[in-house]
Amino acid sequence: MSRKNFYRRQPLAARLTKLIMQVAVGSAATSGVFLTAPRRTGKSTFVREDLRPALEEAGAIVLYADLWKDLTKGPRTIIGETVREALGRNEKLMMQLVIAPRLETISVGRVNFNVNTIGLGEEIDLTKAFAALSDESKKLIVLIIDETEHAITTDEGVAALFALKAARDELNSSKHYGLRIVCIGSNQDKLAMLRNSSDEAFFGASVLQLPMLDRDFIDWYCKALDLPHDLDSSDVFQLFQENCYRPELLNAAVKDVRFDITVGPEAILVRFAELVRAQAEAFNANFQAGIRGLTPVQSAVLRVMGVKGESFAPFESSTMELYSKAIENAGIETSASKIEVADVLLALMALQEKQLVWKTSRGVYSVEEQVIVDLLRKDGLLDVLV
Repeated sequence: MSRKNFYRRQPLAARLTKLIMQVAVGSAATSGVFLTAPRRTGKSTFVREDLRPALEEAGAIVLYADLWKDLTKGPRTIIGETVREALGRNEKLMMQLVIAPRLETISVGRVNFNVNTIGLGEEIDLTKAFAALSDESKKLIVLIIDETEHAITTDEGVAALFALKAARDELNSSKHYGLRIVCIGSNQDKLAMLRNSSDEAFFGASVLQLPMLDRDFIDWYCKALDLPHDLDSSDVFQLFQENCYRPELLNAAVKDVRFDITVGPEAILVRFAELVRAQAEAFNANFQAGIRGLTPVQSAVLRVMGVKGESFAPFESSTMELYSKAIENAGIETSASKIEVADVLLALMALQEKQLVWKTSRGVYSVEEQVIVDLLRKDGLLDVLV
């Protein structure tokens, strides 16, 4: 797909590039930069199509690791592969590999290592790999990690983040050319777990909420469509706002309209609106079905999590009281409303299996997606607990 088929957010990319690459007293970029926006609102597209090119044009070497690319691989493996690919793109290294295709051990900067074990085995750790790339290129390196929150669900992922912290600290010393780590995530509360405590890998990192796609995007989108009749951008933008700023809902509706030969030009806008709302309802229906299928205890735990947010502490006495209140509100007999710690543990495990709740390796819980909380609130299931 050509670059002209993507909506460009170049001013935003230029502003973020300056913040990320800035070397100044008081700049927090060296600790890390966290960018967050709700899932399916275009943040990964922005990072790949606008931010990465802007950083490269500014002179940085940009590495991009998507932790959701292959869930069978751990974060350390994915990050290690990303570094190995970057070394393979280095012109000097490529020449060495062409001249000696069977040569596994190579020299980059001041480090010798096996290219097949970067960050994966005992021969070289991530710090040495990044240092080698930094010394050879004499450029600032920017590592972008998409869906970063996935890393803190396992001990192995947490270890990978601390390995990156070590690499960051070394490369930002005067001996090298700098390393910036940009973490992308869908949930600000989850990302905050990586920076809010002094014993976390990215304590003190900056968190930036990416702005949602705006009316300019919708104007561009409507002009770029090839439909028998133009869509009114004002009406489309209203639909876009109503449905959580998710471009994929518009794309699915456009596809169905384009292939529906029974719809006349004058009826396209009405049909398009129907399809967008139907897509949104179908998306929400999956979550609603999961919520309706919960046991009283599971429902109570999820509702309390929705109310408490990042302050949720599953076993505090006040939280335990809220579970009971939630059950009583659901019409369960008072004698059955007493919840024990073991009941909460089983409920949390079940909610994880249903992909309604997310858990870090340290035992911190969060609702999987904000849309789940929104649906609970819309149905009035949180009102009595506030």
